[in-house]
Amino acid sequence: MHYLKSGIIIIISLLLTACGNKEAKTKETNKTVEVKLPEFQNKGHELIYQMTQETGSYQDLLNLKDIVFNYTYRTPDKKEDVSIESYIFNGELSHGAYLKHERTLPDLKGTMEQGYNGKDFWVKLNGQEISDNSAIQSAAFTRKTNFYWLTMMQKLLDPGINYEYLEQDNIDGKLYHIVKITFNTADDVTSDTYQLYINPETHLVDQFLFTVVSKNVTDPILMRVKYEKVEGILLTTYRKYTKSDWEANVLNDAWIEEITKDIKFNQNLDIALFDK
Repeated sequence: MHYLKSGIIIIISLLLTACGNKEAKTKETNKTVEVKLPEFQNKGHELIYQMTQETGSYQDLLNLKDIVFNYTYRTPDKKEDVSIESYIFNGELSHGAYLKHERTLPDLKGTMEQGYNGKDFWVKLNGQEISDNSAIQSAAFTRKTNFYWLTMMQKLLDPGINYEYLEQDNIDGKLYHIVKITFNTADDVTSDTYQLYINPETHLVDQFLFTVVSKNVTDPILMRVKYEKVEGILLTTYRKYTKSDWEANVLNDAWIEEITKDIKFNQNLDIALFDK
């Protein structure tokens, strides 16, 4: 699982709907500025680009520097993880201070922290570092996953992604563009597969299917999302997922929920927060 703009505001005068260069004029000087579009692999790639014009791009997140928010992960049995999540976008640094951890490392009793400093993953319990390998592996998975789910829509233009436009299909009375995504991996290791359902009216991904190969989950999981705009960025602040088939039919009406609240960007986070 694998940019709030500063300075002079650029007013885009033409819709960015195809490959090539478009012209825009600055508000203050009225001078024509050329906006260079990427070369699209195919229609699927172009649809993802159009989506990021609505959500904001990863460069927009980099411009905002960092983020702090309250996060709840709730399973169907009503057990929860509740954490204060802190990320620095440059380097994808990640820290979670857990107020409750009934699902993640529940056997560790006390106040738990997880972190990623750009090199190492770590866990602390009551302020003391934990060296247990299974706890470190759990932290690595959680830190990567939590960061990716929050920033996924902006990261869908990352290098090393393959796009395939599949078809248009009617899902629950709505017509969607369906785009398949896979990821280039080292040594041709099998990557996760994503199947995105893009609303042609909003250009947003309303739901998607995904696998988690690292956990031996190769049957699809269906994720449905809702967005919130903060500082000009659209983030999926409510997500829920369950078992599905590749036609996006729900197989088990028992949903895991992920809830993001109280988002604050540009908090001038101290990098020391992410160190062991």
